[in-house]
Amino acid sequence: MPIDLAVSFSFGYILGSIPFGFVLVYLATSQDIRTIGSGNIGATNVLRSGQKKLAFLTLILDALKGTIAFFIVCLWLPPESAALAGFGAVVGHCFPVWLRFSGGKGVATGMAVIIVVPKSVELLYDLFKVTVPPELSFLNFIIPK
Repeated sequence: MPIDLAVSFSFGYILGSIPFGFVLVYLATSQDIRTIGSGNIGATNVLRSGQKKLAFLTLILDALKGTIAFFIVCLWLPPESAALAGFGAVVGHCFPVWLRFSGGKGVATGMAVIIVVPKSVELLYDLFKVTVPPELSFLNFIIPK
């Protein structure tokens, strides 16, 4: 349904738009990360600020944004909608409304979504393949052995 897709994307966008790099550096140093290095809010620029622990934490939290969006939506909606939530998280990271649509590059968030979505779809595929009896001829045509 189109409403499911809109809700999935919106949920992912809201989760993805949380600027962890900006928030962590501001809380630790009272500095705006956008005034340092490349001006992005991602983990690489946090590392350029000299804050290695904050950079690692930013990397983990940015990656978790897309992963959490995918898995939460996956609880209620089909994988296609959940994948759109992951995409929304990447878009939210790159264009957060809170920072006037100027965010990070989406590398950590995007890589997490790229890793999580195919694995989950593959798991569902394998589960479906195991639970469907081979006597169903139309499914044997669709699902290779």
